[in-house]
Amino acid sequence: MSTDLALNLAAPIVPQIIQELRRAIVEMRLKPGEALSEKEIALRYGVSRQPVREAFIKLAETGLLQVLPSRGTFVVRISVRDVLNARFVREAVECALVRTAAALISPADLERLDGLIARQEEATAAGDPGRFYDLDEEFHRAIVECCECDPALRVIEGARAQMDRVRYLSLPAATPIDVLVAQHRSIVEALRSRSPDAAEAAMRRHMREILAALPRLTRQFPDMFESTEAPAHARLLEAR
Repeated sequence: MSTDLALNLAAPIVPQIIQELRRAIVEMRLKPGEALSEKEIALRYGVSRQPVREAFIKLAETGLLQVLPSRGTFVVRISVRDVLNARFVREAVECALVRTAAALISPADLERLDGLIARQEEATAAGDPGRFYDLDEEFHRAIVECCECDPALRVIEGARAQMDRVRYLSLPAATPIDVLVAQHRSIVEALRSRSPDAAEAAMRRHMREILAALPRLTRQFPDMFESTEAPAHARLLEAR
């Protein structure tokens, strides 16, 4: 695994290692099923093994790593069931948030969202899915922040851990980035018109994009997935 992370030794080390390892997992620089070495990562960052061990434990709690005593630490393969459950939670929370945002949104909030979409278009034109991924995350965070609901942000970030690898893998393998930008633009236009129904509908379409991408990804990258069993709520959507 290559990294351009320069640790700030004046700041807490563990969160920095978590951030870099998480990004490496999401961007598939650390592949599902790959073994990780405490010693190698500690040497790479120039730190002791203790903060690396703590980072492994935290990432295991999010479901990205599996720590097996006497066997090692491994990147967890993607579970379709976990991804779909996380998507279900995010749809419920973010649709509720966007309805509230339609009533609360300010001109400054709209300006921020417009600016993010403009930067997303630049990333699309540059063929930079990694940059788009960062801006997509900021876009959804901006909607949460205009509602001033920190607990919702924690729920979304918890669900994100299961979805992020699929979201990154789908750019652009299964979902053209310009489709996602257009969906973001529809959300913002509904917010601008202060229409909670239109905002919810636009967000729901956006949150369900992964349902179309996921089957294609499991066929294209079978070694990256652990299970393809869908939960009942996902099967219900498929039947409609």
